[in-house]
Order: sequence, then C-alpha cells, then structure tokens
Amino acid sequence: MVTGSLLGLKPCTSLPSITPLNRPPAPRNALSSPVTAVSGCRNNQFNWNLRFHCPKPAIPIRKQTTVRRDTVVRSEIAAAGFPDDAASSLSEFQLVSRIRGICFYFVTAVSAIFLFAVMVVVHPCVVLFDRHRRRAHHLIAKIWATMTIVPFYKFEFEGMDNLPPQDTPAVYVSNHQSFLDIYTLLTLGRSFKFISKRSIFLFPIIGWAMFLMGVIPLRRMDSRSQLDCLKRCMELVKKGASVFFFPEGTRSKDGKLGAFKKGAFSVASKTGVPVVPITLMGTGKVMPAGEECMINSGSVKVVIHKPLDGKDADKLCNEARDSIAQTLLLHGYGVH
Repeated sequence: MVTGSLLGLKPCTSLPSITPLNRPPAPRNALSSPVTAVSGCRNNQFNWNLRFHCPKPAIPIRKQTTVRRDTVVRSEIAAAGFPDDAASSLSEFQLVSRIRGICFYFVTAVSAIFLFAVMVVVHPCVVLFDRHRRRAHHLIAKIWATMTIVPFYKFEFEGMDNLPPQDTPAVYVSNHQSFLDIYTLLTLGRSFKFISKRSIFLFPIIGWAMFLMGVIPLRRMDSRSQLDCLKRCMELVKKGASVFFFPEGTRSKDGKLGAFKKGAFSVASKTGVPVVPITLMGTGKVMPAGEECMINSGSVKVVIHKPLDGKDADKLCNEARDSIAQTLLLHGYGVH
C-alpha cells in the first residue's frame, strides 16, 4: 500500500476478524461496552486501542436567570422615578424666588442706610416741632418702603377716599398675612404708630429707624407690657396721633383670617376716634409666613373700608372683622 509505505508501515497480510456483539442498548447513564479499533500495523504487530463510549449523564441542571446589571439599574431608577416637568419647574421657581428675596433685602438695606442718615439729620427738628406725629419721619419711611417693594411686586389701593384727613387721629386695623404688610401700609402716607416686638428694635438701621419714628414697643406674653402699650396708644391718640393695630396679634399661618383681640377697639371707644378697617390681600402669597427669605411674583391689593364710630368695643370689633372677612371671602380667601 502506498499509504503504508509512506508512513513507514509494512503491509499486513491478514487482519483478525472482529465480530460485533449484539447487545441490548445500555442505559443512558451507564458506560457502554468497550469498542476495539485498529489504528495501524507495524512489523506484523497490530496496535490495539481500547476506547469506551460514555454518553453524557442526564443530570437535570437548573438554568439560573441572568439579569444584566444595566437592567437592574434601569429598573431601580424606574422605580425611584424621575422628577417630572412640574417638579423641576417648581425647583426653578423656588430658586428664582430665593434670588428675588436676596435682592429684596439688599435693596431695603442699601436704601435704609441712606434714608436713615436723612432721618437722623432731621430728627432734632421733628422732636421740637412735631413730637407726636413725626410726619417727616413717616414721609421718609414711605419713600423707603416704595423704593423697596416697587421692583418686586405690584400693589394697588381701593377706597382711598375712605381715609380720614391727615390731621384726624384714628385707630387703623388690618388683617396680618406677611412681613410685607408693614412695607405696603407705609406707602399709604399716613402717620400712624405701629406696635412692634421690642426685640426688633435691636436690629441695626431698621430698629433704630423705628425708634426715631416713635413705634410703640411691646413684650409679648407680658400682661403689664400690654397694658402699658394700650396706655401709650391712648396718650398718642389724645395728642393727635394715629395708631395701627393687627388685631389678630400675629401673622396668619394658613392665610385665613383669625380671631380679633379687643385692645385696639378699646382704645378707639375710650378716646372717641374712628376705627378704619383695612383689608390686605396678596402679601401672604408674595412672602408667605415662615418663608421670609423668598419673594414670589404676584400683586397686592389694599382695600380701605369706611370708618366705624361707636362707644362699644365689642361691637366695633365685630363690625371691623366682618368688613375685612367679607372682602377676603369675596376674593377667595379663607376665614376662621
């Protein structure tokens, strides 16, 4: 054979006969019978190879469900949820409001420094010639308040013809929604004395200006201080000055009108001066109570109601509150 000579094998003259065995098929997991195969022949000797055929065992294998890592991450992010357009726009709105708040306090501080200097210069003349009303100081305060709020929100007045004349003393009362209430009311141009917490007088510039204007200090939760405050108000009214009260006592937390205290109406009934109810709307939305670092966009409306006269403090209190409450309800505000 040519192939055998090439491989260095001599041709074989005879081959042993191999008889296949007739056996039944082995089980699937058992070893099969040996199979003999001849690989070649050299020097009249056969090379025998004994091979076994072993089928693969039929062992059940559980296939584990493989989850791609990026799929898990995506599912977790989907479960957490992305902020929708409303949430993102809300955060942008808050950011803009905070920036407006920073600008608001910057403007009010810068303008207060220069106007306070003017107030100090004219103060000796004010004490000599207008000790109780201090109209020059209130004019400066009106300019300061107008310069501060005009760049940030619009405001309008309704019922200006209901205001008493400048020289007529009166007791002004209003609902209290925001820190901006005093800024807005100062633009009315009336020389009324506010009642403020004593701690605010310690603020630089602003507190000092309040002292020069003759604002009445009050210690909250101190009955003696409250009594002294009412006595001081009656003295000022009898000498021709006007006073301003927030009968609720503090700013409304939810924007709704609260119960009125009778102190302001006792002053009016005992001194015989009219009560002028005023409704403020919108200041609580521009600067909500508890969020004094933010200035939202919006507008403010001030409604001056007709003056009320009478000698009954309870009746004056109810009539003033009813006037303010009806206006608030008419414009969609709540009342307790």
